[in-house]
Amino acid sequence: MASAADQIAANINLGVFSKATELKRRIWFAMFALIIYRAGTFITVPGIDPIAMADVIRQQSRGVLGLFDVFAGGALSRMSIFALNIMPYISAAIIIQLFSSVSPSLENMKKEGITGRIKLNQYTRYLTVLITALQAVGIASGLESATGANGIPVVLNPGLFFKFTTCITLVGGTMFLVWLGEQISERGIGQGISLLIFAGIVAGLPGGIANLLELGRTGAISPFIIALLAVGSVAVIGGIVFVEQAQRRILVQYPKRQQGNKVYGGEASHLPLKLNTSGVIPPIFASSLLLLPLTIAGFQNAAGATEGGFLNTMGALLGRGQPLYLFFYSLLIVFFSFFYTAVVFNPTETADNLRKYGGFIPGIRPGKNTADYLDYVLTRLTVLGSIYLIVVCLIPEFLISRLSVPFYFGGTSLMIVVNVALNTMQQVQAHLLAHQYEGLLKKSRLRGSK
Repeated sequence: MASAADQIAANINLGVFSKATELKRRIWFAMFALIIYRAGTFITVPGIDPIAMADVIRQQSRGVLGLFDVFAGGALSRMSIFALNIMPYISAAIIIQLFSSVSPSLENMKKEGITGRIKLNQYTRYLTVLITALQAVGIASGLESATGANGIPVVLNPGLFFKFTTCITLVGGTMFLVWLGEQISERGIGQGISLLIFAGIVAGLPGGIANLLELGRTGAISPFIIALLAVGSVAVIGGIVFVEQAQRRILVQYPKRQQGNKVYGGEASHLPLKLNTSGVIPPIFASSLLLLPLTIAGFQNAAGATEGGFLNTMGALLGRGQPLYLFFYSLLIVFFSFFYTAVVFNPTETADNLRKYGGFIPGIRPGKNTADYLDYVLTRLTVLGSIYLIVVCLIPEFLISRLSVPFYFGGTSLMIVVNVALNTMQQVQAHLLAHQYEGLLKKSRLRGSK
């Protein structure tokens, strides 16, 4: 039998949406913020030749710079003020999360509620500035020696002033995106940082489709391969939606209790555990950590680094599609799957809450046994979820290294797009449900007053 929430969700229509003024205001704010973000990706850093810069990224399109440019929405190929995107912030967030697990002081901050979260966010911003500055200096140094396809230098007037202005511009652009993402989360709809990455990938999707069709027109890829890619993309999207919606529902029973002449409780409920609890976070975190050193290495290679140099060797060993890159990418996905699952779901705390409210899992004793059972189930689910993430994320590497197709048809980008779209639509539905509940409550009050 359908629940009341399901029945109300089924009755949501355009009329309800038109009356939800708060939701419309949030959607318009998010759209306006994304437009500002996309406009900023076309503002070039001072002193850069955009044509030569595009040639450098085109030469590295199958490498790490091409991957970075996808997440940046083409901002890197234009060397815009948002060239580093919000990847330094994600790297800083990873480092703070890791340190909070081993540092007692940071662990106590997490338990302080809103005050602690504000302090941790502030530390994350400080670390973001440091990481962005280091990356900006490395990129500026690499660009000074880089040249385009025709030998045109990327930097018009190299020197200390160029490095200084590039560093200030890139740091300012990244911190602006961090602020913009926070504003989207607070005043808009959806998760701001994820929406920025989503917008960058979607913005490059038409160009990726056009490039693929051009490869088919010139005969570089057969029409059969293009049709197979289209079917495969639909299949991957369907698989992602299926897995992201999959849940393991653990039965929870509440005992009956009597107050006066009335008997309360006795009903059964479910504790839903998602198959992929960590969502799209592990691939983003893994890509961010790999991109952190390889971005500088890629620019050094584009600048003609000497053979046998450390950065050159590291870039060759950890290049896209290389066995070492695939190994570390898979390893980081597994690590962050377990790490982020442990952050968002605490079996011991959940077991204590169930015991506090009288709930229990049939056949499992409350307390430590319940926590151990939940940890056992969650570990098995996380293993399956991490395997799913690895399989989906390795699809683009196969397509690029074997079939030479655009990265946009890969599993990682599709997974990010599908996940963010699903989460955003769930938030929209939650706002519509809340608005409809408010309307029902107002009607009941008016009838009661009569």
